[in-house]
Amino acid sequence: MHVVEGSPAFGDLLCLQAADPARFPCLLESAAAHPRSGRFDVLMMVDPSAAVETVDDVDPFALLDARLAALPPCAPHPLLPFVGGYALFLAYEAGRWVEPRWQPHARPSGLPEAQLLRVPAALMRDRTDGRIYAVSERSQAEAQGLLDALAAAPPRSPPGNPVLASLAAEPADDFLAGVARIHDWLRAGDVFQVNLSRRWSGTLADGVDPAHLHLALRAANPAPFAASWRGAGWSVVSSSPERLISIRSDRVDTRPIAGTTARGMDATADTQAIVNLRASAKERAEHIMLIDLERNDLGRVCTPGSVVVDELMTVETYPHVHHLVSNVSGRLRRGVGAGTALRAVFPGGTITGCPKVRCMEIITELESGQRGAYTGAIAYASRCGQFDSNILIRSLTVVGRQLSLRAGAGIVADSRADTELAETEAKARGMLRALGLAG
Repeated sequence: MHVVEGSPAFGDLLCLQAADPARFPCLLESAAAHPRSGRFDVLMMVDPSAAVETVDDVDPFALLDARLAALPPCAPHPLLPFVGGYALFLAYEAGRWVEPRWQPHARPSGLPEAQLLRVPAALMRDRTDGRIYAVSERSQAEAQGLLDALAAAPPRSPPGNPVLASLAAEPADDFLAGVARIHDWLRAGDVFQVNLSRRWSGTLADGVDPAHLHLALRAANPAPFAASWRGAGWSVVSSSPERLISIRSDRVDTRPIAGTTARGMDATADTQAIVNLRASAKERAEHIMLIDLERNDLGRVCTPGSVVVDELMTVETYPHVHHLVSNVSGRLRRGVGAGTALRAVFPGGTITGCPKVRCMEIITELESGQRGAYTGAIAYASRCGQFDSNILIRSLTVVGRQLSLRAGAGIVADSRADTELAETEAKARGMLRALGLAG
């Protein structure tokens, strides 16, 4: 392993990705730092000889474990989280490899179910002091070349207006009708909670590309698990606030978000919004139910008795919403790989519901098409054993020149349909503001 250090003046990792997205397809960015969210941005360089594995007919979780097992072992770096390995994109529909009885929606999203990238080198920015680090499995010269490329990357400016030539939301009445259907299933005892989403779709304006969208999201809706993934003819730009799982040595963490309220219009109203969120019996009950689901999921791969809730119902604040967040951790059983651990929690319970498989069936019935990137995941798997992943919420998908986004709400027995509709709009507001479409 070869590491070269550069000064903060070396530039913006996004600019290098924008200049050469085929070589640098994956950027992970902690644009809104949090003590447990990680301190590093990571820009990954693919291996041209094995750049992309698009896997719609192979179990991506098993493939990740097999590919990682084939790499030479490596000790963790004392500071850096990634020393070479793989990057992984999972669409929501990759859940069929986890729950074989579930069949995804027939209307395609235009994205692959999964992509796996071999990453022998990467650039990382330490957000505590701005320093840049380049790491290469192969040579010091390659690491230095990454720093040189970053320094030479041309700057990118935020997009001008308009960002979109058009945008339309799915009708509110369709969402409200879906909530009514879910209430029927809830009263029948079929499910306890279902996460239902709405879709917005539109067309990019001339001259706007995914790097412009990332810049706009970074400014309007910064988040600790932001990401940009550039595929062939498609891209995902995310300002996600939610971790799916992370692995450090034998410790695995998942950090569910369950419980949301819109920010207040002034300081007094904002403080009251937090008080109301903490006090809400509905939100607390929903949160505890989903913590139990995550504990059960981790229990599939952890040493018995090791799964604990080590942070309970913290309030995290973002530009447009407050969230209730907890942390669930455990000790992985010996021999459990990152792919197996990821399979145990995918797709995240906070964005499906409980019980998970039945909720996934209901979501397929009620929503208008495949979710694609929405509620999927982007992850890195370092050959030293470290792993981290997000849940792709607050995310924009671009296929050709067509843009789409989704926002959802968890429906329980005492949910009010109009309140849940307003929650989808509050969650979408940061993305719509980035697109110049919300105040």
